[in-house]
Amino acid sequence: MRKTNKKICFASSSGGHLEELLTLRTLMERYDSFIVTEKTAYEIAVPGIRCYYLLQVNRRERSCMRRLIVNAFRSLKIFMVERPDVVISTGVLATIPLCLLCRVFGKKLVYIESFANVRTPSQTGKLMYRFAHRFYIQWPEMQEYYPKAVYRGGVY
Repeated sequence: MRKTNKKICFASSSGGHLEELLTLRTLMERYDSFIVTEKTAYEIAVPGIRCYYLLQVNRRERSCMRRLIVNAFRSLKIFMVERPDVVISTGVLATIPLCLLCRVFGKKLVYIESFANVRTPSQTGKLMYRFAHRFYIQWPEMQEYYPKAVYRGGVY
């Protein structure tokens, strides 16, 4: 399949958020894409897709703010090298600096609220709802919390 000129950054934390993001692989293959995720003991391998790593961030750890600041600088470096037109994110904390940089640089931000959130909004979702150009929910019940969100079903 021929790739288009748009460059898309797919950003998420590790684990389930990354699994959700990887369900968009056919979209990744249509565009000049790259992935930004947290560095963990395992590495992801998506043939033909570049991957960058951020520090894992846990809001309950004392190092949370320090890690977010480090990730902000890493995100800026990634952003300056890749210059994406769009950032698509499934969250969470580690990706917030990248998402906010996307807005600072006047690029499009698409946020997909987690499939795991059926009845209550996530902390990252509540923040990104304010900044995202397009905000997707995967359950109709979430429309109560995100009235302007787009519901198209789950990504799975």
